[in-house]
Amino acid sequence: MSLINERQDFSDVADVFLLHGSMQSPAFLDGRLSGLLALRDVTAEAWLEEVCLSLGVEQPRDPASAERLLGWRRQTLEALSASDLNYTPLLPDELFSLAEQAQGLKEWTLGFMEVIEDVADETLRERWSKTLQEAIDDLAGLVQIETDIDDSPENENDLFALTEHARMAAMLLYTEQHPGMPQVEQTDAPVH
Repeated sequence: MSLINERQDFSDVADVFLLHGSMQSPAFLDGRLSGLLALRDVTAEAWLEEVCLSLGVEQPRDPASAERLLGWRRQTLEALSASDLNYTPLLPDELFSLAEQAQGLKEWTLGFMEVIEDVADETLRERWSKTLQEAIDDLAGLVQIETDIDDSPENENDLFALTEHARMAAMLLYTEQHPGMPQVEQTDAPVH
């Protein structure tokens, strides 16, 4: 199986970043990726160029790294456009502390909101549903979240709720910008 079709997680992409000498978290770029795919369908070539620019390299170090980075884009696009609404931001998982997870969510939100501010002009924003406008406004406040938090059930629940809000905002933006994709309102009518 090719790496491009393999399921990517936060650690997989972070490992590629490390291989390229970067200690940055992939969360910020994942936020940008989600926003770009929702607003203007960033091509695989443009995505690879953006990641390389961020990593400070001209091109991926090897074909496996390129495949991993392109697989990340494909996975995100497929999840955003899937009818089962299974998109999830690429964030640190339970192997990381809650503080690291909160920092990842903050970075993801910064990347996502950067794209919104760069791409979504006032005319486009006026066409958005009230629900989407409110979700995006709420995300703007999420960049201010406190990331120095203790590992506690209450903080875990709060972080889960905030992550879910970011996830839903990204899917809502994608679905409003791509009418009919995903087709989530299919009926169970019999086929004759």
